[in-house]
Amino acid sequence: MSDPERFPIAPIGVWTGALDYVSTSRARELAAELESLGYGAIWIPEVAGRDVFVHLTSLLSATTKVVGATGIANIWGRDALAMAGAAKALTEAFPERFLLGLGVSHQNLVEDLRGHHDQYHKPLSAMERYIEAMDKAPYSAERPQTPLRRVLAALGPKMLALAAARTDGAHSYFVTPEHTATAREILGGIPLLCVEQAVLVETDPSEARRVGRVYTSLYLSQPNYVKSMARLGFSEEDISGGGTDSFVDALVAWGSVDQIRERVGAHLDAGADHVCIQPLDPQRRGVPSKQWRELAPAMSELAAKRSATKS
Repeated sequence: MSDPERFPIAPIGVWTGALDYVSTSRARELAAELESLGYGAIWIPEVAGRDVFVHLTSLLSATTKVVGATGIANIWGRDALAMAGAAKALTEAFPERFLLGLGVSHQNLVEDLRGHHDQYHKPLSAMERYIEAMDKAPYSAERPQTPLRRVLAALGPKMLALAAARTDGAHSYFVTPEHTATAREILGGIPLLCVEQAVLVETDPSEARRVGRVYTSLYLSQPNYVKSMARLGFSEEDISGGGTDSFVDALVAWGSVDQIRERVGAHLDAGADHVCIQPLDPQRRGVPSKQWRELAPAMSELAAKRSATKS
């Protein structure tokens, strides 16, 4: 770990790309609402939308206590000096409210989208070198008074071990509670484990699986996630065509608010320190604000119980 003091992140947050689908002013309003609803963190992705550091600066400026996290900042998008500088600037501006999630992304996004052709080799070694370069990067601006907090996007045992050894922990995405239990075993007791969980407040099985399969199909197009599913025991038949019904059910927590709370609780029971729920909107580029509101009381109750248990 980068610091012996654990980052004070609340048990429940939100993971969303939807804040990119609205104006900056509306995104700021939604961030303030998420904070008022009791969510402890807002995780935003990086592919081809707003720069995550610019976006988080705006969102954190519109709130007072919520944590802003990158899920993830792509190491191929900036050199280590630029990444360290941006992260330290946000840490100084918003002490203990910024969490840098770092990741190696996916080969097609690195080579085809970003143009780093023939460079996506040995992602574990690339991440090791990148962390080393970040640690050595000079910084001439006013230094933050609190530690720079980092977690690695990690699914496999080697990246999880690196996360435990060199950062504050791991951010796992597109996983089950069984993966969470394994990840906690690899990480050990101290490093943070921040887990994404796709959710959908929908009790009709056909509609829930239709929406859920759009989500699973997207990630099953990436070899990294296919390999992760194989480690969890899913077969080629399980994941074919976006996944069988049982596969979709395993990756997407759908149903009533109580059923979703049960799945989120399962991750916490398996060893997650933080679960960032990702409500899936049935509409392409939709903003799941209704689900954020519906789920908030149950998530706040679950977070309160979790915090009381750990105190």
